[in-house]
Amino acid sequence: MTAGPTAEQLIEKHRATFEKAVETIGTRAYWSPHPEHPKAYGENGSLSAEEGKAAFDALLGGRFPLDQPGTDGWSATETSPYGIPMGVEYPHADPDVLLPAMRAAMPAWRAAGPEGRAAVCLEILARINARTHEFAHAVMHTSGQAFMMALQAGGPHAQDRGMEAVAYAYVEQTRVPGTAHWSKPQGKRDPLDLSKQFTAVGRGVALLIGCNTFPTWNGFPGLFASLATGNPVLVKPHPRAVLPLALTVRIAREVLAEAGFDPNLVALAAEREGEGIAKQLAVRPEVRIIDYTGSTAFGDWLEQHAPQAQVYTEKAGVNTVVVESTDDYKGMLGNLAFSLSLYSGQMCTTPQNLLIPRGGITTDQGEKSFDEVVSDLAGAVGKLLGDDARANAVLGAIVNPQVGERIDAAASLGEVALPSRTLTHPDFPDATVRTPVVVKLDSGKPESEATYLSECFGPVSFAVAVDSAEAAVALLRRTVREQGAMTVGAYTTSGTVEKLVEEACLEECAQLSLNLTGGVYVNQTAGFSDFHGSGGNPAANAALCDGAFVANRFRTVEVRRPA
Repeated sequence: MTAGPTAEQLIEKHRATFEKAVETIGTRAYWSPHPEHPKAYGENGSLSAEEGKAAFDALLGGRFPLDQPGTDGWSATETSPYGIPMGVEYPHADPDVLLPAMRAAMPAWRAAGPEGRAAVCLEILARINARTHEFAHAVMHTSGQAFMMALQAGGPHAQDRGMEAVAYAYVEQTRVPGTAHWSKPQGKRDPLDLSKQFTAVGRGVALLIGCNTFPTWNGFPGLFASLATGNPVLVKPHPRAVLPLALTVRIAREVLAEAGFDPNLVALAAEREGEGIAKQLAVRPEVRIIDYTGSTAFGDWLEQHAPQAQVYTEKAGVNTVVVESTDDYKGMLGNLAFSLSLYSGQMCTTPQNLLIPRGGITTDQGEKSFDEVVSDLAGAVGKLLGDDARANAVLGAIVNPQVGERIDAAASLGEVALPSRTLTHPDFPDATVRTPVVVKLDSGKPESEATYLSECFGPVSFAVAVDSAEAAVALLRRTVREQGAMTVGAYTTSGTVEKLVEEACLEECAQLSLNLTGGVYVNQTAGFSDFHGSGGNPAANAALCDGAFVANRFRTVEVRRPA
């Protein structure tokens, strides 16, 4: 590896960007250093669309060497939801060899200090950004996201989240000065003088357990929060979504080595088919931090069985929208239709339950009955997805067979207001593409309760009839308290109802979006400004990103001497 910029040089290179990132987490204004338009790439060392596609194609069917310690074989577990063969083989690691090598890299990384670590992290992100088009194809063909979403959410939006975590890490580590002079007066005697030194010390190896649907967007916050606070990071990708995180590990190792640090500060733990190494790694004594996105069952297991680690989990939830009234009926329907359809509902933020008074709602187009609202929403989804080319660009592909099974089973749960249909993708005939299904349920029927109080991951939503706006808010409260929610939405022109919903979300700790009718959707959040999850309800025990997400990844160690 050739020598690259030193940490000091990287500090100067990225100073202006980093200062803006730190400023923006304080103002919560819009800002992004990472362009989201595809045509922004192709100059100044970044890959163009054609170069990114070629780089991705070159990875298929070959080995992905990382030159990390403890490699004892190779593993290939990915299948593209779009049906193309992947065949990428990744190094399989022996943790008894790899983990000690990672811990040995900590002292020099600790000595780099918060600013030096931040600068190296920003260089890693800059190089990832330059390869956004390559990452887009890697995310698309492991998650099933449509290309534009894979490019934006898997690229610049994920990079924003990573930089946001670095900014928070820097702020939390520098709350305490590096040194201090302490002098205590002793009256007529000489004062007691001490020189004190304070060092941010990482907890130990951080284990990142990646998810299938958003490997970079959900992975980058934990990865960069841990690395910036002085911890080595072992990246354990989902076996169906290895490539985006493997590319991340390779770039991180290159930057670390060029800057004079041990590349083993970041390593990959790919698993063999059915091996289930996450459980084995999670309880290792070297692992002191765990970041996980996925099922509630395994998230609960981690929280219970890895007491040696600080565990950050994002699990399942039941996202709810209260529909009481609106002054923009068409805008509301269009906004909800897009929210239900985006990435085939395979987002942890997609609305599932739409709580609508059985007596109907007031709109700018007059009174609308429950059945009319549901029928009109079905029509809005149908209009949005009526053109197959546009539908494919919105929906992407179904990520796994289990999602398809839930779509097919939806008809047995209640009256289907909007049946799902199957589309053919023009470029990928083997992809499974399905439109959303909407099912009517009644909160007054006890047999429906188990359905709408459970997460049904994928493009399945329930229009639930409730007695009143007050009943809707009561059900919202119960849902968030018992099942958790990453997002809550509400449509109302009533100040009283708005206050009821807002109070419910404040008390149950859920992120709320009110009366969205334009180009912002309840299932989208912006880095540096919006909080993803709250850490205050069962859907997640942490928020992306706030001070609490990074502050417990390090401890401050004091050394004091006579002055």
